[in-house]
Amino acid sequence: MEAYQLVQLEPNPNIEEFQPGDTVRVEIRVTEGERTRLQAFQGVVIRKRGGGPGASFTVRRVSYEIGVERTFLMHSPNVESVKVTRRGKVRRSRLYYLRGLSGRAARIKERR
Repeated sequence: MEAYQLVQLEPNPNIEEFQPGDTVRVEIRVTEGERTRLQAFQGVVIRKRGGGPGASFTVRRVSYEIGVERTFLMHSPNVESVKVTRRGKVRRSRLYYLRGLSGRAARIKERR
């Protein structure tokens, strides 16, 4: 039987502490052919799930009147950084109700 080697996952120092309701700017490494560049995705965190190596978070934004959601892995090498641009005041951890709202109704109050 083969012995497994445990790998320690260090948290990315460029990922700030955030929670659902916060507006974040995620910088992702995108590879096109042999070139890599950074692409930003800014939106509201609608969920955080899991702990350890499988931890992920989902960010939602509205682009050209279409809601776009993207899920990122916390420990992915493709996630360069996460910056919090605005702290949101919410009372639940899963903000799926935002999918049914649009415009001013979808706004989240700022945490002071």
